[in-house]
Amino acid sequence: MKSFAALYARVDETTRTSLKVAALVDYFRTASDDDKLWTIALFTGRRPKRTITAGKLREWASEIVQIEPWLFEESYSIVGDLAETISLVLPDPSQHQNQSLTHWITYIKSLSTLDDEGRKAGILAAWDSLPDMQRFLFTKLLTGGFRVGVSAKLITKALAQATDQDAGVLTHKLMGGWTPETTTFADLVLTNDPTADLSKPYPFYLAYGVDVVDDLGPPADWNAERKWDGIRGQFILRGGEHHVWSRGEDLMTDRFPELAQLRDYLPDGTVIDGEVLCFASETPLSFNALQKRIGRQTVPKKLLTEAPVILMAYDILEHQGRDIRDQPLRERREILRGLLSDISTDAPIRLSQSVTFSTWDDLRHERSRSRELNAEGLMLKRHDSPYLAGRKRGDWWKWKVDPLTIDAVMIYAQSGSGRRANLFTDYTFAVWNGNELTPFTKAYSGLTDAEFREITAWVRKNTLQKFGPVRQVPPEHVFEIAFEGIQASPRHKSGVALRFPRMLRWRQDKPVSEANTLDDLNEMLKTYG
Repeated sequence: MKSFAALYARVDETTRTSLKVAALVDYFRTASDDDKLWTIALFTGRRPKRTITAGKLREWASEIVQIEPWLFEESYSIVGDLAETISLVLPDPSQHQNQSLTHWITYIKSLSTLDDEGRKAGILAAWDSLPDMQRFLFTKLLTGGFRVGVSAKLITKALAQATDQDAGVLTHKLMGGWTPETTTFADLVLTNDPTADLSKPYPFYLAYGVDVVDDLGPPADWNAERKWDGIRGQFILRGGEHHVWSRGEDLMTDRFPELAQLRDYLPDGTVIDGEVLCFASETPLSFNALQKRIGRQTVPKKLLTEAPVILMAYDILEHQGRDIRDQPLRERREILRGLLSDISTDAPIRLSQSVTFSTWDDLRHERSRSRELNAEGLMLKRHDSPYLAGRKRGDWWKWKVDPLTIDAVMIYAQSGSGRRANLFTDYTFAVWNGNELTPFTKAYSGLTDAEFREITAWVRKNTLQKFGPVRQVPPEHVFEIAFEGIQASPRHKSGVALRFPRMLRWRQDKPVSEANTLDDLNEMLKTYG
């Protein structure tokens, strides 16, 4: 754990990519294989499940230092991170254990088989044997909330340097449904076995946003298609079995049973990149219809009827068992078109059609139609582009429609986490409903650090009430809230829920009386919901 804690400290104390990669390379060259495997898992989101509730950890930490729970909560609200608060308030350990990362993860997993008294004894013993940074990480692992500012791309880059392998090959190796319990470092990273995991997806090619398309060169060099508002995924058919993976490496096969029919229509050795969409009467439905199915491991028959899905096919990555990502887009699209041309419309798959345009002005007009078609905008892909891994500039761009906006009043503020722990960055917003303000959304991104510091100083001077880490503030500030969609929501007092809300700007020029109303939100719901 000591070397893992040192690694964590090195990558957490810098924002420079080169320094983070150097720290990872050093670690991967010296750590044990078991610890390297768990480090890859932790840094790519494969965390152990939560062993104990945060409430119990608060309670036990308060008991050890003999402080009232309210004082611990006040400390937590200032620090902004539970594991860090615990590591700060606990006394120095009375003993020291020099155990590996793998040892402590195994230890944590063993706690799940005990009752509360057994878990308490085990956790307190660990706290009493670990120094500050190791205690902090141990507690993070307990809560299942371990996160660090290292992307999967950096992990791959560092592993490539440490093991002298191609980064693209490693990116593919690290995808799929593996866990440290189901593989070893040697099998995952060092072995070249293309049949090891027939379900494994390819790394997704991701696009940057573009605002000015005129600078992209001749329109004839580009293919345009709708950016459909669903779940980006890969459909994989290998060895007679099919698998559906999301862009976030979430295995979704069982959530969309309709797609199993594609085994009857597509040849083995096929991998298609596309969008899982709700689809009826040859028309994509809004994301709201799909959202009813998100998070469900099994889907009842009623939902299968109300919100049927298809795969809107964008690209083909593997054909007849051969990786064709290096071929130009125009050739891959031609293969995909031929593959789908004779398939019955009863099959849950469609080819994402190209948008015809001769000039960039033609395409601006097509982009303006996006919301009426339940699309997010347009995707622009150079005809001769290969299918790359990760987010790249140059060949693929997303040209999204402008977000919906509404002016709202801040009524609550809460401190952030990590480097924002000492700032109030998470706000609750309200709109007018008659003479009252009705809360309708929360947002925590979109402002500059200077603006967050200014608002934080104001919140501290103007707090009306405290509700744990939340501060009620006077309704004096208006913010323009941007969002991608709106839907009815009986769970919210306002009756609506926003998709991807964020703060577009702080409207210091606008009085609170001129903020929008609940009627305005309901009109948006009628138009865009």
